[in-house]
Amino acid sequence: MSNIKLFTHSLFKRARFSYLLGGLAPDSTEPMSTDLQDTIQQAWRRIEKTVPNVQFNYNFWKLNTPIRSTYPACRAILAAKKQGVEYETKLLHTIQTAYYQKARNPSLQKTLQSCAIEVGLDVDTFIRDLNSQTINIELNKEIEFARNLGVASYPSLCLILNKKQFPIAIDYLDHRTMIDKIIGFCQNF
Repeated sequence: MSNIKLFTHSLFKRARFSYLLGGLAPDSTEPMSTDLQDTIQQAWRRIEKTVPNVQFNYNFWKLNTPIRSTYPACRAILAAKKQGVEYETKLLHTIQTAYYQKARNPSLQKTLQSCAIEVGLDVDTFIRDLNSQTINIELNKEIEFARNLGVASYPSLCLILNKKQFPIAIDYLDHRTMIDKIIGFCQNF
């Protein structure tokens, strides 16, 4: 089990945990610049060197026209959650696997639809919700909330106690350091 999964599993026993979509890159159909593609591939290499058992499929860059647009995948998560909260993390992991391991483009509706089928969502409802104004409004609210928290990178972890925010550094190697940090904040609050 990954350290993030161990972390969330441990945390669910003690606190309410929720995912928040920060948006990152707005809707676009424009191909990603070569410089940005290089930057992302360099980040992948850094992650592979520092996080055990993480590997990326670099064929993504050869098989696709990369598009810097994360809003469609964010809306997909919200559309999945609408069919049941259990689908939120299922679809999240399926989209990440499609992108990072299967070299499929998560900016495209056909990829998101395929992922929805894979996790067992009602696809017609999913597509209708994915493209709905309601989901778009919900995404914009989450993005605004993330910005109000001061979140600047993704993924991020933030503890909120009595409306006060405490950023928690993500440790991909040992989930207990994050839990200890949260417990420390709670004890000192």
